Amino acid sequence: MKACHVLLVAALLILSATQALTQGHEGHGGPPAAEPQAKLQAKPPAETQPEIVHISPQRQQQIGVRYATVEHRRLVKELRAVARVVYNEKALATITSKVGGWIERLYVNTTGEFVKKGQRLLDIYSPELLATQEEYLVALRAKRELARSSYPGVAESGETLLEAARRRLELWDISQAQIERLERTGKPTKTLSLYSPLDGYVINKEALEGMEVRPGMPLYEIANLSTVWVEGDFYEYEVPFIETGQQAEVRLPYLPDEVLFGRVRYIYPYLNVETRTVRVRMEFPNPQVRLKPGMYANVNLDVDLGHRLAVPAEALLDTGTKTVAFVDRGQGYLETREVAAGAKAGNYYVVEEGLQAGERVVASANFLIASESKLREALGGAAHAGH
Repeated sequence: MKACHVLLVAALLILSATQALTQGHEGHGGPPAAEPQAKLQAKPPAETQPEIVHISPQRQQQIGVRYATVEHRRLVKELRAVARVVYNEKALATITSKVGGWIERLYVNTTGEFVKKGQRLLDIYSPELLATQEEYLVALRAKRELARSSYPGVAESGETLLEAARRRLELWDISQAQIERLERTGKPTKTLSLYSPLDGYVINKEALEGMEVRPGMPLYEIANLSTVWVEGDFYEYEVPFIETGQQAEVRLPYLPDEVLFGRVRYIYPYLNVETRTVRVRMEFPNPQVRLKPGMYANVNLDVDLGHRLAVPAEALLDTGTKTVAFVDRGQGYLETREVAAGAKAGNYYVVEEGLQAGERVVASANFLIASESKLREALGGAAHAGH
């Protein structure tokens, strides 16, 4: 009977001690239960326990902890590059002669001069052209004579000779109007006139009065500057955000408050291996010729990423092996959570996985929190080693 009494007393003492220990542990305040979170679509829930850091509210205030809310927002990614204004290659013309001779007269005699489409540039005296016109007149008279012949095929031969002479003139860019005038007057012209094929500025002039001209020799270069190209180099990781037809903005150093708008026209298909950049060509209207070839300009491309789940850039900490954020669990407890971040737009990163809308994350002093957590781990390990 006495032995039973002793066992009962011992059991009561053990129960009391267990309750006291439990109450004491609760008095120290463990981390509050996490609110149930919706399961991430891109990543299954971790099987291991989350890493929890405790920093008292007073200590958080001392080290300047601020919080931000993970939320959906419209993100616009801005791409910038220093670019150079160049000629629109589709609006360039090189003036050459198809016949040899000598320049008898220049009508446009200065580099930089503006010319209109169809404006006469120069006259070339060409003995070869003169001889071909005379051959054409002979063929024309022969055709008229042979047309009266009663022999079959004779009239056709006259037409063939005339057509061959006509083709030689046309190959030398003699217009139909000039050929008709030759037929009407019967007098060959000793010079060939060259005309501008477009409105533009003379950007190079090789022609001089009295100079001998050979077929194919460049005499003028003319550029239409109503549109120009602006070419900028973008880093390879930026190229996936660039598309042809995308709007581009350009600012000039001497007009910092003025913005000009154009479009992306071409993305070059190769990479500069030294700078790891890809060249992008943009086309800009240039009615007042403010964009002058050779100028440097600052180019901006705005990429609309849409409404995405986002977090401030300051809320993410790169540990070297992963990217983490400190999620508020209340009462000074912070959960260290690995985050998969996407594109950066301004001061925000797209959240691919790891965080959910509505969660509060530390947006400042992340490095101090991580350092304090590591220090406590080290001190805790030393204390256990001492025991």
